[in-house]
Formats: sequence, structure tokens, C-alpha cells
Amino acid sequence: IPGAAEHGYTAAPLVDGERLFACVGGTNGAGMVCFAKRTGQVLWKSQDDLAAYAAPMVATLAGVKQAVFFTVTGLVGLTLAEGKPLWRVAIQTSYGRNVSTPVIVGDWVVAGSYRAGLLGVKLAPDGTGVKVATVWTNKSLALNFSSPIAVGRHLYGLGPAKNLFCVEIATGRLAWSKEGYFNSSPNTPHAAFLGMGNNILVCTDVGQLVLMAADPTAFRELGHAQVCGFNWCNPAYADGRLYVRDGLKATGNLFCVELLP
Repeated sequence: IPGAAEHGYTAAPLVDGERLFACVGGTNGAGMVCFAKRTGQVLWKSQDDLAAYAAPMVATLAGVKQAVFFTVTGLVGLTLAEGKPLWRVAIQTSYGRNVSTPVIVGDWVVAGSYRAGLLGVKLAPDGTGVKVATVWTNKSLALNFSSPIAVGRHLYGLGPAKNLFCVEIATGRLAWSKEGYFNSSPNTPHAAFLGMGNNILVCTDVGQLVLMAADPTAFRELGHAQVCGFNWCNPAYADGRLYVRDGLKATGNLFCVELLP
């Protein structure tokens, strides 16, 4: 299982206070590493997991603040101070392609891959530690490399049928599905999701921005605009402006789009 060695180590690290967490992928007990943000000093290293492509997360789950990693072999929760394992859920995918960043809501961790499907994992206190259970799996909503977003108690993402979807986090129940916004070529579809209050801005792989309501009762488009060409990039947002790059190679362009109310 090659993991990130196949396409390069592209997972973003995460800064939390004075710590920086990264999925390094060392099989010598350095699968996940915590660095001092200002100096690069190694504060701890843990496990033998190969790196996948998902960014780590820091959250309080079952009353314990922890770092959550999505590696080649699955989800792993580690203590912040020492990197000691708290829990683990196996999620294996061909070629180690666990790409989408897990979404954490309350004591839920939602993650998935194109072979395993979408999974709802629930944590609960267990004495001085935590216990974990995979409560539901929805294979019809298998994620590939587009990370979903949570608004309230629902998750919004891109499914394998080139469809936008909304799913209830506590049950895995599909609330709605909408097709028609993504490429019609054989290439794998991609979308980037940004929360905008009660709305969600979607950047599609054909360079269209779609503003939709974060509404679990029905899909509602609030507006759309063509802003760039084909892309698999996640745009950046700051001060009312969206920065997005198109093209799959160095020949692409960088655009700055002003978002008006």
C-alpha cells in the first residue's frame, strides 16, 4: 500500500497553539509527528502509519482534546501532549488513497474513501479513556478526494455519481442529492466547499462557483458564476475575496474574485 509515496506528500500540516502536527509516514515510530511551531523541534512521534493525503485535525472528542489523523490504515486519535494512542478505526483503501480530511462534529468523526464509503464514527467516554464505534456506513456516498463540510448536524459533499449531497451526521441518512454541476468527462470529479454563514460556496471542477443554502430539506441554489477553467484546487478566501487557480499543471492561472453581498 504505497500511500502518499504514490503521488507525493501533499497533506497539509496543522498548527494548534505552539504545536504543529504532521502525518510524516515514518515506519520507525514516526508515522505522526508533533513539532514545536517556532523551532521545528520534535516534541513527540508516534505509530508506524504510512501517510495518506488527509490533513490532521485537533478537536475535543468524548471530553478529551486530541489530534485526529487519517492515515493509510484508517483513523487514529492521539493525545496532544505525548502522542499516545487513544483509539483507532481501520479504513483501508486500494493504493492507500485516503484523501478527504475528516469532519468532526460534537463526538462524531465522519470520514470516507472511494472504496470504503462514507463512515460515521462516534466516540464516548470510557473510564479514563475513550471508546469508539463505527455507527453507520454509506457506500453510495463514497468520497474520493473532495473534502466535505458540516453545517449544523448535516454534512454536505460530493458523491461518486458527480452529485452534491446532504447527509444526516447521526444516522448516515441521505437527505438530498443533486446532479448536473460537474464534468462529464471520465476524469474524477472534484469540489471545494467553503462555509458562508448559513450558505455554502462550492467551487466545481469546471471552474464554476455555486452558492447554495445549507438546507437539509432540499437543494437550493442561490447563485452561480463561471470564474475559471478546469481545476482540482481548493480556493482560499480572505476579506471578501476568493483566490482560485485553474489548470492541472504549471500552465494554469491564478484568479482573484471579489464576492459581493
